[in-house]
Amino acid sequence: MEIKWLLDFLSLADTRNFSRSADVRATTQPAFSRRIKALEEWIGATLFDRSRQPIELTTAGEKFRPVAEEILRRLLQSREEIRNLGKQTEDTISFAATHSLSLVFFPGWIRSIEADSGVLRTKLESNRIEKCMQSLQRGDCHFMISPTHATVEMHLPEDRFISLPIGVDRLMPVSAPDAAGMPIHRLPGCRDKPVDYLAYVGSAASGRAVEFLLAHHEMAPVLQPVFDSHMAGVLKSMAVLGRGVAWLPESEILPELENGGLVLAGDNSYVIPSEIRLFRSRDLLSRAAEEFWLHLVDAGTASV
Repeated sequence: MEIKWLLDFLSLADTRNFSRSADVRATTQPAFSRRIKALEEWIGATLFDRSRQPIELTTAGEKFRPVAEEILRRLLQSREEIRNLGKQTEDTISFAATHSLSLVFFPGWIRSIEADSGVLRTKLESNRIEKCMQSLQRGDCHFMISPTHATVEMHLPEDRFISLPIGVDRLMPVSAPDAAGMPIHRLPGCRDKPVDYLAYVGSAASGRAVEFLLAHHEMAPVLQPVFDSHMAGVLKSMAVLGRGVAWLPESEILPELENGGLVLAGDNSYVIPSEIRLFRSRDLLSRAAEEFWLHLVDAGTASV
């Protein structure tokens, strides 16, 4: 059995979509499918019910999931401990964060902490949420910063990971304005005139939060997808150009809202609250990382 088969299995268990997981795992769908099949042959049982859409874990798959997680956790924790034996210092605190939070939230947040604690030695990996979660699960970073939504599950088991709320934000449906300052693309739209929609692709938390709203809103928008990207910054650029409506973090579009480059495309019922949280493993971290965590708790930045 190969370690990458376990990573493939856990990715597919989370996304429930072969194409999406193949993208996350940076391989082709046929190659990804072959690896899942190889794992099932090695175990001697079918792990996924492919007759359902989205696919679901079989009873065997449900039983194997915690086993796979524990194997990887122990292996990667041991690797980290061995790596640390050769390190001369444990001063660097490492973070993984989504692209938007890396650019907009992280600099001001870490600066505010340093104003109280002194300058810290930090390292930041900016990536898609799936990659950030993988970095945290593998132990490649101490902390992960991610937007969270009440309707979206993070798939980080509470017996292995804990988190602190460190900020708030909200996803706002916005559009470029017309000459009168009104949204070019206005929600909710209608069947005869659907609203051009700039969508998140992949399994980004923000995209799943928008999907939930679209499926459950009493005045569900009638949308016509015209463009998609996994990066909010790219969707913002397209929205500013008037290409359609996009749900974007308010923190990322404050300048455009202030100068009128973007306007709200619907009423407040289409706005999605978001909480920014700092995640970590329950396993013991480096001295610097543990001191940083305790500082956040003791300073009242947030509570566990």
